[in-house]
Amino acid sequence: MKRRDFIKSALASGVALSVSGIDPFLSLLAAAELPDLVVARGSQPAQVTRAAVFALGGMRRFVAKNDVVVVKPNIGWDRPPELAANTNPEVVAAVVALCLEAGARKVQVFDRTVNNARRCYKQSGIADAASAAGAEVSFVDEKRFVEVQIGGLALKSWPIYEDIMEADKVINIPIAKHHGLASLTLGMKNLMGVMGGWRGRIHQKLDESIVDLAKTVKPVLTIIDAVRILTANGPQGGNPADVRTLNTVIAGGDPVATDSYGATLFGLRGSDLPYLAMAEKAGLGTRDLRRIKIREVNV
Repeated sequence: MKRRDFIKSALASGVALSVSGIDPFLSLLAAAELPDLVVARGSQPAQVTRAAVFALGGMRRFVAKNDVVVVKPNIGWDRPPELAANTNPEVVAAVVALCLEAGARKVQVFDRTVNNARRCYKQSGIADAASAAGAEVSFVDEKRFVEVQIGGLALKSWPIYEDIMEADKVINIPIAKHHGLASLTLGMKNLMGVMGGWRGRIHQKLDESIVDLAKTVKPVLTIIDAVRILTANGPQGGNPADVRTLNTVIAGGDPVATDSYGATLFGLRGSDLPYLAMAEKAGLGTRDLRRIKIREVNV
């Protein structure tokens, strides 16, 4: 099966949107040159998420009328939001609402969890928040994985969730956190939640597999939740002492750049994550933050 062709040259300049609750000065951003990456900060996660997307040019830059959109958060763990193991539910709800406001016909939210799915969906707060925002929230059905020919560095083929392969657009919403094997889990690694089969097998060539997966799924937008970050004992966490509150959301269309910036939250650089060099070589984006236009917004 093939993904629908959703990567289009729709980088229209001067997109003006009405964003409730965001300071009026943000309206000036629409007339300026659009950035490659936005870093937004503020105390209210939903408001900060809206500000980040607005400063990037608005959701209509990425989502068209009648699109079917998959919003892919991390819902993998039976943990509440305060422990920073899953994506912040307010961030997820804001993205769902923005997609629907942009004219999406349907927004789907799901993840192949590690812990019990019902507990993960409930404890994370994501199921309730995303549903209230208008998303179709569902548990992953193991019968809906289809074998996809990848022909990548490590993955020649792999079962991928059918719904994400059939979507018009994919928006990836990871939480920034420590990971015992990969050092960090950011945007690209978050896509493992759409893989079927025994995912442990890819750990033998984890960096290559992460790149293969990103080339296959091709999210149109990555929004990194750094409202709280998990600094140790990831990916599951469980100790409040390992959590730092940053009140930050990072948004960009370049998945390499967004992950590269995400690394800086932990005192690292994009060059410290081997998969980003591979992803850059594969043409997925740039890890050198000096080569892109970054806009910072305080809300």
